[in-house]
Amino acid sequence: MTPIIVAEKLSKSYRSTVKQPGLKGTLRHFFRREYKVVEAVKEVTFTIGAGEVVGFLGPNGAGKTTTLKMLTGLVHPTAGHTTVAGHIPYRRAAAFLRSITLVMGQKQQLIWDLPPLDSFRINAAVYGIPPAEFQTRLAELRDLLELGDKLNTPVRKLSLGERMKAELMAALLHRPDILFLDEPTLGLDVNAQVAVREFLRTYNRRFGATILLTSHYMADITALCKRVLVIHEGRLIHDGSLEQIRERFAPYREVKLDLAREPRRDELAPFGEIESIEGHIVRLIVRREALTETINRLLAHFEISDFLITDPPIETIIGRIFQEGGRA
Repeated sequence: MTPIIVAEKLSKSYRSTVKQPGLKGTLRHFFRREYKVVEAVKEVTFTIGAGEVVGFLGPNGAGKTTTLKMLTGLVHPTAGHTTVAGHIPYRRAAAFLRSITLVMGQKQQLIWDLPPLDSFRINAAVYGIPPAEFQTRLAELRDLLELGDKLNTPVRKLSLGERMKAELMAALLHRPDILFLDEPTLGLDVNAQVAVREFLRTYNRRFGATILLTSHYMADITALCKRVLVIHEGRLIHDGSLEQIRERFAPYREVKLDLAREPRRDELAPFGEIESIEGHIVRLIVRREALTETINRLLAHFEISDFLITDPPIETIIGRIFQEGGRA
């Protein structure tokens, strides 16, 4: 697969001022400022092939958005090298800008008091889309996103889900080859999230677009991405499939027990980490190497009607990676 996005030891650091509290700190800050260097992204290396849909995971402040901004040319890297569709992003070549789009769920490009259609016409003029082609693309995207007659309604009167769909339309009218999506389903209800995911899946299949997607909703990632990048404290700690994350970062299993009676929490504590107790249904997290011994001890201590051993949900595994600081 031909790489369309290449990042080699990509790094970004910022210099920020340090101010001590109180009047003394304020005066010192005014006359003799102190600075510290914040490393937002540290030597991140990966490649993405044309047509791939890749998830980009990490906690708040991990460096996801900074990386996207470097890949789209909004931020100049401090060190390292990146190319996107054969272009160096920060040079902002016209051909590069026509080949990409960036959608940020917490920011909007549509004009608040105007219908989306007016903003679309502006975008068509900016990208030089002929009128006939504009109408064709507009109808195609409108049908895919099921927006119907909402394009003539002022943006401020649209629901959040409708606004997000309209934002996607605005970002895709010039039919980019590469989509950088930063939390595109942020704040949407379940139905709207499903609609956006299905649209992205269809768009990728129909046009062969490459998608790099960040999201805090694991359902977005599991539904769309066969491959994920995991970044923590600016460093890339995983590049592979979700299943490889389970194998690499989950040295434990989830044990679901159906007990004959409701247990006390202190009774369960010696057997593993208690995930939940709901009446006589118990969920424990047990390390893989201690699994057989723990099950034997549980059978000796409790009357068990049934039990089930599974891998923890991917959301639990990702959460543990971030909580433990990526030490694995």
